[in-house]
Amino acid sequence: MKKTLIAIPCFDMVHTDFLESFVNLIKPDGTSYTVVRDTLINEARNIIAANAIQSGFDRVMWFDSDMKFAPDTLLKLAQDMDENNLDFVTGLYFTRRPPIKPCVFSELHWQKDENGHVDAGSEYYFDYPDGLAEIAGSGFGCCLTSVDLLKRVGDKFGAPFAPLEEMGEDVSFCWRVIQTGAKMYINTRVKCGHVGQYEYNEKAMKYVGIGAEEKAQDFRRHMFNRCLALSHGETCDLCTYKDECMAERTLNPI
Repeated sequence: MKKTLIAIPCFDMVHTDFLESFVNLIKPDGTSYTVVRDTLINEARNIIAANAIQSGFDRVMWFDSDMKFAPDTLLKLAQDMDENNLDFVTGLYFTRRPPIKPCVFSELHWQKDENGHVDAGSEYYFDYPDGLAEIAGSGFGCCLTSVDLLKRVGDKFGAPFAPLEEMGEDVSFCWRVIQTGAKMYINTRVKCGHVGQYEYNEKAMKYVGIGAEEKAQDFRRHMFNRCLALSHGETCDLCTYKDECMAERTLNPI
């Protein structure tokens, strides 16, 4: 039986949608959880990684406190890890404000030259396939890692989640994973919601479009005015979405 640590790094509170997802999450035998509060998310992640290594866990299921996920999320990612001998597998989720983008990358690079100039960048993985696929990195909102990978990254670089210049702590970890020669994967069938003012998900991205700021602004106007139309049982006439109500079909207001 493998020991899994569910890790929840946060500031001082969690979202109610997250709490409901966590309560309903199927937790196999050998599963524990930890909530680490810190104003610096990278410090919280480093504390969790160190505790997981010292306590003899086999893997860490990372959840951000603004995520929504299905009850079988951990089971599916653990199955991917076990059946394919993976060290890293993430679910699919998206940025929580328009323009909506997948929190997964097809390309990732970071380099610092002799003059101290940093060249850092990434490419969002928009054309992701259906199912399991190799990636260059991802966010840590819904991500399963082996403890062996945490240890390898820590042994090579020190604190595994220390942010590199011009990179967040999660993407910095992914860059370090690449340097160890390990591979990272996504299961795009494990879909999660990312809760901002609304829950942004895959369907919302397809309606709004990729990187279309003008359309995204129109979408926001629609969401802010949705109550005017819904109270009269009709679609909103304040934006271009007249044929079907996007508020009802794409996002769940909180």
